[in-house]
Amino acid sequence: MIPTLQQLRNRLTPLYDENEARAIVQHLLEVGFGLTLTDIICGRLQQMTDDNADRLEQMMHRLTLGEPMQYVLGKADFCGRTFHVEPGVLIPRPETEELCEWITHDMTASDSLSAISTTFRNTPSPTLLDIGTGSGCIAITLALNLPHTQVTAWDLSTDALRIANRNAQDLQAGVNFIPQDALHAPNDTAKWDVIVSNPPYICDKERADMAVNVLENEPAMALFVPDNNPLLFYHAIARYARQALKPGGRLYFEINPLYADEMKTMLEEEGMSEVISQKDAYGKMRMMRTTKKDTHDRT
Repeated sequence: MIPTLQQLRNRLTPLYDENEARAIVQHLLEVGFGLTLTDIICGRLQQMTDDNADRLEQMMHRLTLGEPMQYVLGKADFCGRTFHVEPGVLIPRPETEELCEWITHDMTASDSLSAISTTFRNTPSPTLLDIGTGSGCIAITLALNLPHTQVTAWDLSTDALRIANRNAQDLQAGVNFIPQDALHAPNDTAKWDVIVSNPPYICDKERADMAVNVLENEPAMALFVPDNNPLLFYHAIARYARQALKPGGRLYFEINPLYADEMKTMLEEEGMSEVISQKDAYGKMRMMRTTKKDTHDRT
């Protein structure tokens, strides 16, 4: 027997409050089965085929175990596009959308203050590297937003590269995905106009404040860094960027707000200039941009 809408909601209330449980069930039915609330009111939920009823039960079971909705559906929305996701990659976050919007604005703005750099603003085909690409959401979004840009993306995880390649094919984005450990970067010189990264930045001590469904389902290697080295990946990427960026090139990070001041100091000590922080929509210091000094800049 197919459960009613209220019965489905009740199965999730041990994990979520009533409003969130309602929203999750309605999203599941709409995205997973094409059923709007009007359809459900008109009785279409009870008219499901046996195959769909079995699939609904399997998906609800996964939700009752705390698995995130995006993994259950196998998809997540990001910057107006739908990306395939599964437990091998992080679920794209809204704050990362803001990072992509910042880069897109900088690379397409026409005024001298916000354009990415007078050195290469008119470069016919700028080069951009996304370090730690995961689902490919940053690299693919920027490749589609900036069609004349040559986009490359690194990740150490074979699962992530498989998923990112699938997303690039589905969304028809030209991205070159490469297996590469950010902590052991190659010895590149003046190769990139832009480098962007949303690396692991959550300390182990912050686990207690995180949602259980994130801790138990999303890949730890993409989330956590040691308590005694919170800037582990940022240091490595900044050192690489210092050599691998072209003069005047930009480095963008999504950051842990707890270490914004330390990040700024570290980037300046690495010889980067014009370190700028930006808050996300929730008022948290979440993004940072810095510039490799132009060799002609003697200031």
